[in-house]
Amino acid sequence: MLIGEFSRQTGLSIATIRFYIRKRLLSPETGRKGGKNPYAHFTERDVQIAAMVRLGQSLGMSLADIAKVNDEMQEDGLSRERTVEIMDVQLQAIEQKVQDLATAAKYLRAKRDWIAAGQVGNEPRLAVDRLCSFA
Repeated sequence: MLIGEFSRQTGLSIATIRFYIRKRLLSPETGRKGGKNPYAHFTERDVQIAAMVRLGQSLGMSLADIAKVNDEMQEDGLSRERTVEIMDVQLQAIEQKVQDLATAAKYLRAKRDWIAAGQVGNEPRLAVDRLCSFA
């Protein structure tokens, strides 16, 4: 598929796709058409890679870290042990986010309830009440 179709399928802007190509996160095939700027041809594998990049970003991975894993995968493939190691790190990140979001929700509920009740009693605080591990 060409870049426009790839953009529609992945929800990525064409500028983002070109950025990912420059960062070597995506490596589409190049065709003969297009003269000095040959057309990029994307596959379903590229769609999966784009989804993994977005997932990695949503977990807080830097593009540099994502590129390292991608390079490792392209060069040697990932061993079962390395794949499990990467997944364990990402699972820890997700679990920490879940805890942080639960803490944030608890604080917001307490603050909302305090305001709705006319600000009666002590104001809920993150640092004092130790409701949040963001710090």
